[in-house]
Amino acid sequence: MLSLSAHSPLVFIGCGVAAALGCNGAVPDGAYVATALAFGGVIVAMAYSIGNVSGCHVNPAVSLALFMDKRLSAKDLCGYIVAQVLGAFAGGLLLLPLLGVESGLGANGLYEGNIALSLLVEVVLTFIFVTAVLGATDRASNAGTAGLAIGGSLTLVHLMGIHFTGTSVNPARSLAPALLVGGASLSCVWVFIVAPLVGGALAAVVYRALADKEEQA
Repeated sequence: MLSLSAHSPLVFIGCGVAAALGCNGAVPDGAYVATALAFGGVIVAMAYSIGNVSGCHVNPAVSLALFMDKRLSAKDLCGYIVAQVLGAFAGGLLLLPLLGVESGLGANGLYEGNIALSLLVEVVLTFIFVTAVLGATDRASNAGTAGLAIGGSLTLVHLMGIHFTGTSVNPARSLAPALLVGGASLSCVWVFIVAPLVGGALAAVVYRALADKEEQA
C-alpha cells in the first residue's frame, strides 16, 4: 500500500529533523521552526506526488474522520491504519543507524508530566488539523490547493504544539518512535494514540454538522 511508503518519509524527515537538530520545545529556536516546516513540507510533497493515487493517507486520525464522514469504507480504514503504522515503523528504523536511540527519534512527551493537559492539547490540535483536511478535500474543485492547505495546517499545529507535547496529531507517527526508544516515551504513548483519534472523531462530527447546515441554507 502506498500509505506504507508515504508514512516512511513523514517519520524519517519530520522526526529526523527534530532529532538531528535537537528540537527542544522549551526553546523557540531555529530547530523548533525547522521541525514544524519539515512535517508540513513532507505532507505537501506526498500530497502532490501520491495523493491522486492513494489519497495520501498517512494519519489514522484523518482516516477515521474520513470513515465517519462516509468517504472511506471500514475495510479500507483497517488497511490504511495497518499500512500507516508499518510505514511509520519503517521510517523510524531508517533513523536508528543515523541518529541512535539516544536522540529520542522525535518521540512525543507529556507536557510537564501532566496527562490531562497533554490530552487536551493533542485533542484540540488534531481537531483543528483534521477539520482543515476535511474541508480541503470535500470538493473536487479544491484538488489543486488541498495539499498546500493540509501541509500549511500541519505546520501551524506543530508551531503551536511542539512546546507542549512535541506535537503528535497522528497516532502512527507517535507509536513508531516510542516503540523504538522505549522508556518514558513508550509509557505515555497511549496519550498520543487516544487524543488524536478523539480529536479526529470530533472533527468529523462537527464538520459534517456544519456542512449539512450550509447545504440546507
